[in-house]
Formats: sequence, C-alpha cells, structure tokens
Amino acid sequence: MTALDEASAAIPADVPAAIPADTSAGDPDLWWYAPFRMYQTNLREIDADLDVDAVLDHIVAFGANAWLLNVGGIISNYPTRLSFQTPNPVLAQRPSGDLVGDAVSAAHARGVRVMARMDFSKVARPIAEAHPDWLYLDPAGQRQELNGLTSVCPSGAYYQEHLVHVLEEVLDHAPVDGFFFNWMGYGEVDYAKRYRGVCQCLGCRRGFTAAHPGQSLPTGPESPAYPTWRRWSVAVIDGLLARARRTIATRRPEAPLVMGHTADIVFHEANNAVGRSMWHHQTSESVSAAKSYRPHVPVLVNSVAFYDMPYRLVAEEPHVLAQYHLQAIARGANPSTYVMSFPGRLDYASLPAASRIVRFHRDHAEVYDHLVPAARTALIRPDPLAVPEDDSDRGEEFRGLYEALLERHVPFDVVPAERLCELAGQLKRYRLLVLGDLGALPPASADVLEGFTAAGGRMLLTGSTGFVLDDPQLPSAGIGRRAAVLTGPEATWSSVVVPEEGSPVPILGSFHTLETAEVTAHRVLSRAPYGPPEKCYGHLELDTPAAVRSERVTTLAMTPGRAYRASGLSGLRDLVADEALRLLAADVEIVTDLPEQVEVVVGASRAGRVLHLRNLSGATRQSFHAPLPVRGSFLSYAGWPAGQRVRALVAGVELVAEADADGRGRVQLPELDLFEVLVEAT
Repeated sequence: MTALDEASAAIPADVPAAIPADTSAGDPDLWWYAPFRMYQTNLREIDADLDVDAVLDHIVAFGANAWLLNVGGIISNYPTRLSFQTPNPVLAQRPSGDLVGDAVSAAHARGVRVMARMDFSKVARPIAEAHPDWLYLDPAGQRQELNGLTSVCPSGAYYQEHLVHVLEEVLDHAPVDGFFFNWMGYGEVDYAKRYRGVCQCLGCRRGFTAAHPGQSLPTGPESPAYPTWRRWSVAVIDGLLARARRTIATRRPEAPLVMGHTADIVFHEANNAVGRSMWHHQTSESVSAAKSYRPHVPVLVNSVAFYDMPYRLVAEEPHVLAQYHLQAIARGANPSTYVMSFPGRLDYASLPAASRIVRFHRDHAEVYDHLVPAARTALIRPDPLAVPEDDSDRGEEFRGLYEALLERHVPFDVVPAERLCELAGQLKRYRLLVLGDLGALPPASADVLEGFTAAGGRMLLTGSTGFVLDDPQLPSAGIGRRAAVLTGPEATWSSVVVPEEGSPVPILGSFHTLETAEVTAHRVLSRAPYGPPEKCYGHLELDTPAAVRSERVTTLAMTPGRAYRASGLSGLRDLVADEALRLLAADVEIVTDLPEQVEVVVGASRAGRVLHLRNLSGATRQSFHAPLPVRGSFLSYAGWPAGQRVRALVAGVELVAEADADGRGRVQLPELDLFEVLVEAT
C-alpha cells in the first residue's frame, strides 16, 4: 500500500444528499482533478473592453492555467436574451459585442480554462421594481439597496426558478469550463458592513414555517429560533446548489461547480478586512477541514491581492498574499489569485510574491497530484452552528490548541466536529484526536469517539468536552461526574495549575471539578487574596485533578487553549503539547530542532509522502512580513526509513535520511527561507 493509499483511507463512505457519491476521484477526463491554478479578474462594468490576449499573456506568465471571469447575474458580459438579466452597455465597444465568447475562444486556443463567475445576489432597479417578491426585506420591511442594485433573497423565485434559466443560457452560448457563484447566501450584512437582520420576505416566512411549524421566523441572533434558522438557511442553499449542479451536469458534465462543501470543487476565500483580527492560519485550517472530510474532492483557495473590499486599489502586503497561497498548496488546495479589473488597468505590488508560489505549484504538479492529509493527529474543529451551553468562545480554545500543536511540531489535520459521524469508519488512520472544550456532544458523535478508543485510538480532551449537564458522555475518559464548573475571572482569579514538570500556569476561562478513580496529574492551587503584596499569600492545594488519565484518554480540566491565546505563556502551550506527545508515545511523527515559528504539514500524494515546512517567523500582530532564514536544523520523520532519499524541492538538493535514536529517518535541512517541500525521491 502506498503512502497515498494509506492517507486515502479517510475517504467517507457517503456524502450529503445534495451531491452524488464521489466516484469520479482521479478520473483523467475531468480536468479539475488534476492540479490547477486560477486567476480571477473581478471586472467592473467599465472593464468589458479588455484585450483578452493581453490578459491571457499575463495569466500564463503568472503560472495560472484557468481564468475566472465575470459572466452573468448582476451584469451579463455576453448578449443575453433574458428579460431579468442586465447586459453590460460597454459590450457595444467590442467588435463582437461579446466578452465571454471572445475570452473562451482565445483561452481555449492557449490551453487555459475559463470559469464563469455568476452573482445572483442583486438585480438592477428596473428588475427589482418588476419583481418585488424576489427581494430581501429586513425586519423593518426595508430593502437592501446600493448603487442602483437591490438584494434578492434565495427563498424567492429569482433563485428558486430562474437561476437555472441563466445557467442554461450561458451553457448554450459558450463552452465555459465551470461555474463559481459569488455571495450565495442569505444577506444579513450589507455592503456597508451593517447588520440588517434575517430576511422577512414571503418566501422566507412560508419556507421556514413549513419546515419548523410552531416557530416564528427570527429577526436576528437574539431570537430564540435563530440557530434553527441558520441550519434551515444552509439547507435551502444546499438545495439550490444541487439543482444548479444537475443543470450544469446535464448540459456540460465536464464543467464543475465551485462553491461550498457539497460542490464539485470546495471554495475558500483568503482575504483581509479592516477591523478584523487576523487569524494567521485561517486558510490552512479551512483547507485542512475540507480535505480531511472529502480528501479527493478538489479545493480552490481564492486569495485576494488587495487589502480589503472598500480599499480595492490598495495592494495586500506581499508576504500575506504569499502565505495565503502557501497555506493553500501545503494542505492540498489549488491556488487562485483574485485581482480587481485586469492587469494593466489595475496592478498590485503583491502579485510577484504570489506568482512565486503559483509557479512552484505549476512546476511540481506531480507533487500536488491528489495531495491528501496524512498526519497521525486530528484536531477537531467546533461545529460553527452549535450553540454553546454558556457564553464561552469555543473558537478561541480551538485556536489556542492549534497554535500549541503547531509550535511544538505535532503535525495535525483539522476535522470538523459536525462530520464525525460521516467519518466514523475513517478515523482509524489517526492515532490521536484532540477535542477542545466542545461541550455536550451529539449522542451519535459520542458513540463514534467511543468506538475510536475501543479500536485503540487515543484522545486529548479539554474543558467541557463530553458532558451533558454534569454527566460524562465518554466512559473511556474514566470520569465519574463533574462536580462543579468555575467560569470567568470572579471564580478563577489567581488560581493556578502546577504541572508535573514546569512552572505554575494560570487558570483562565473555566475550570471543571472532576471526580474520578483514574490516575490524576498536575496540582491545582486555590485562589488567594489579591491586593497589597503583604497579603498576597494563602494558596491551598486542592483535592481535585488538573488532568485525568485513563488508559487511552487524557482530560485537561481547564481551557488551556483559551488561556494560551489570552496570555501567550509557553507553559500553557507545553502543558497541551506534552500531554499530546505522551499519548502519541511511539507514534510521534516529527522530532526536530526547528524554531517554533516553523510549521510542519504532513501529506501524501502520487509522489509519495510530502512534508511542507512553512516559515512563520515574519508573522506580526495583523500581517506577515519577510521571514528570518533558518539554518542548521535537522528533522526526523517516522515515515522515512534509514537510507531514504529525500528531495528538498525549493533548495533543489537531495538528502539521505539516517536513522535517529528511535528509528526515524533524520535529515539535515538546507537553509529555510519562506518554505521548503520535502518529497521522497524515487
């Protein structure tokens, strides 16, 4: 069995009803299963006079082989005959009167695919006035209007009936190679970034009431039925995508749909925003979650070359754009670069840094051919639609655990909590699951986790994971009951945990008092008076464990991820990582002296085992700048036997692994700048 076969054992046996089973993985007749690189020119109305040959020159030199082009929806860049579409008036300046036809003909002559960007979220004012039942209505009965456009609602007839008519017209007009739908969802937030509320149109009121009798359509997050509405709205969009996918497949089966997690190609956009704190690993997290769920389904990461949507003339920091692309390819996604207008009319200083990564992907296509996750550890990401029992931020615990594992060089895949049941038979390839402060689990998910440990798997739990009220859901954790929960500064102020090795660390977030007959670890010291130093003493050692260690499960009774995010104290990171490494034991994958700022990503492709080393030393609070070079480091990997030849693709050298003390293959690394890719030589 090859490394790719081993990693591919995680392919789900079934997938959501909105899509057919993934029987086409690896089909050479479907172009998007081979690695590809996209370039998006997000055109303004005035850009329809572009020179398609000049744009294609730039796209090919950049390293891309697919072009995402505005085709229809808000503006039609071809001569539409539909009364509810708005033709671009600038098309009159083209000899053909047809930008889409010109682009497809020229691109196909050069071996470049053309993907159709469709945006059904808004219509011109005359169409809105003719079809008021199509429109979004906020709780005050007002429409969303901007620059002569009016937002429509996915529950209305424009989406539900006429979307497929537009697709049919496009497919009849030109042999486009696929479709991408922009802003496909219920628009609670408008372009001015104002929250407008849940749509109250007739279609929404009828649809939600029919699906959930007795519940009132919510107006916003404060409404009791809002969580139910969120799941209902996702289901409506999934249904629309399924119908669109069937329409496309009927007319042009070789053309994929790029959209959410149930499309032919999973889409993620990597972008920045004014006022939004940067999560430096957002792209890596999103791609890993998608590839862990459906490993052979392609993922496309559209990385934005400008700073923020209102500042579309301002180039993104070059190293930020490079990191977007690097995170994408390291986790097995296809890179896409997103610019406004077209090269020559608007140019961005960030593009050369991105092109370096895109061309590397092009030049090493065999390495990225069916690149799938292959780590031995999985970090379970909280369900974004789950409602916490308290006001805790489950995302912060996840992110703190993410950083702790990354910085201690424990490679991991991200697995969505809501997919655990679908992946029940595929979790066996993992040795360790890490579940951070997830609260009560769906009973079926708890059963899956118990099956995982019964088959020999191990788990690291933190905080509230696996409790319904105070009753444990996971017998394998060996916890009798939860006696109390201390939450927030009032309850935990000045309380500390003293690890078996290391200095005391603060309890921040919450602490759970657990009763157990299993082995316990780490000491807990109570609160003490806080005030003048003369009175700051009196910590008492409590008879409650900071950690419970059963045969295959360790439970940390605190929220160390949130605490690490809040404090940055390395003792909290090490508390998590040390427990993970202890549970992995002989299954530890990586031993290295690389700095903590270097991430190790483990994958497998048709080329064999693939390790990406990503230098994050240039990370700042809200950006990435140039990284510091790393010299003289070694890396041992459990997947390499002694004598294994390893290619370092960026440095362009071949290394030979020697056996370390534990039998792993060890190599001396070349100088590491932004990144390195290590691949088994054949």
